[in-house]
Amino acid sequence: MDDYLTVKELGNGSFGTVVQAKHNQTGQVVAIKKMKKKFSSWDKVCELREFKALRTLPSHPSIISLLEAFLIPQTRELYFVFEYMEGNLYQLIKDRRGKKLNEKIVQSIIFQILEGLYFIHSYGIFHRDMKPENILISTQKKITFGDFGLAREIKSKPPYTDYVSTRWYRAPEVLLRSNSYSAPIDLWAVGTILAELFTLNPLFPGFSEIDQLYTISKVLGSPNVKSELSVKLAKTMGFSFPQTPPQPLSNMFSQSTPPYFLEFLSNLLLYDPKQRLTALDALKHPYF
Repeated sequence: MDDYLTVKELGNGSFGTVVQAKHNQTGQVVAIKKMKKKFSSWDKVCELREFKALRTLPSHPSIISLLEAFLIPQTRELYFVFEYMEGNLYQLIKDRRGKKLNEKIVQSIIFQILEGLYFIHSYGIFHRDMKPENILISTQKKITFGDFGLAREIKSKPPYTDYVSTRWYRAPEVLLRSNSYSAPIDLWAVGTILAELFTLNPLFPGFSEIDQLYTISKVLGSPNVKSELSVKLAKTMGFSFPQTPPQPLSNMFSQSTPPYFLEFLSNLLLYDPKQRLTALDALKHPYF
């Protein structure tokens, strides 16, 4: 850390603390993540999921660039040095203070997110923690994914036991304790983020996991008994969906919202993960 001057703290999460810093010699502004977990050796660092994901993925505009990583033997502290991005989608939404975003900007943001997801899914990785705080944005509205701490290989074997995604952006199969979810959970999250960018309010703001399921069903209705995976998962965990009809998504948006947007959103927010749009399908959608 002697090569960098800390400017300010950017965030403090469950896995680490992130600060803005400047390189003493080059003046380059970076983001440095100090991991809370201690590491006894570099071999242990190489087992870390975030480090493995970032090393596996080639350079791409939508993926945060890891500039360097170093372990301090005396303290066993691990630091990741990333490119610096000015903000994230959470800050963008909050700073709007109710003033709607331009539809073309929303469209561009979602397209870039989908390009990033298509890229990482193509390399056999799904993010598992897509939320506004983890989608970084520059002043030029360039989008980059941050925080691969929960990323998994698509081919990895379930069950996945650790915490996955902030509740409001969590897919039904995750809420219902599926042990075999995969890349479609990232596309569900995109749907919730898309709706939030339009309305500047979270689409499904549940205050607990059970309430989250109720909140989803109030909008999407109860899943189809004959065909929905969600019903089977719910039965296994002793949860019963309320028998409610779906609400038209158009009720949640202005009258000027184009039908193809609503159709696009509804195909991201499907209970059955196999029926959801893939990242590639979404990129080809008429919405764009």
